[in-house]
Amino acid sequence: MQDLILTKFKESADLKTAFAKKNCDKIIEVVHLIAESLNSNNKIMLFGNGGSAADAQHIAAEFVNRLQKSKRDRPPLAALALTTDTSVLTSIGNDSDFSNIFSRQIRALGKKGDIAWGISTSGHSPNMIKAIKTAQEMEVKTLGFTGKGGGEMGTLLDYHLNVESHDVTRIQEVHITLAHIICELTEQELIFQE
Repeated sequence: MQDLILTKFKESADLKTAFAKKNCDKIIEVVHLIAESLNSNNKIMLFGNGGSAADAQHIAAEFVNRLQKSKRDRPPLAALALTTDTSVLTSIGNDSDFSNIFSRQIRALGKKGDIAWGISTSGHSPNMIKAIKTAQEMEVKTLGFTGKGGGEMGTLLDYHLNVESHDVTRIQEVHITLAHIICELTEQELIFQE
C-alpha cells in the first residue's frame, strides 16, 4: 500500500510539473486577463459540475476573501460561483432544462468585460457548452479548465487550459493547484505588486 501511495503522489506531481512547463505563458496571459477585468470593475463567474462545481465555489471564495498565504488584508475581488444558489439551480433545472442552469445565470448577471470561467474534466457537458456560448454572445470573455482533450467546450473558449490526462482525479488536482496559482498571481499583480 505504501508503494501505491507514493506512486499516486508521483503521478500527481509529474502531471502538474509537465502541465506548468507547457502552459506557463498561457497562465501568465490568464492572470493579466483576470487582473485587467477586475481592475475595470468587472467580475468573474465560475461554474462546473460535480467536483468542478466545488472547485468553482472554492476559487470564488479565494478571490472574494483572500488566499491564506497572503496573510495581508486586501480588498475583496469580485467573483461568484454559479453553482451555489440551490433555488436558482433547481428552478431553472425544473422549469426549463438542466442544460440552462449556468447560461441563464450568465445572461442575468454577466456583462461585457466580465469573465465566464468554466471548469470541466471532459468539456462535454451540455450545460457547460451552453454557458460558454451564451457568454460569448454577450461579449463576456471565456476561460476554461479542461482535461481529456477539452471536448467541444475547449474548442469554444477564448482562453483554454487543458490537462493532458484521462484520469479525472489527476485532472482535478491540477485544476485546483492551477486555480490557486492564478489567484495568488492575480493578487500580486493587482494588490501587492510583488
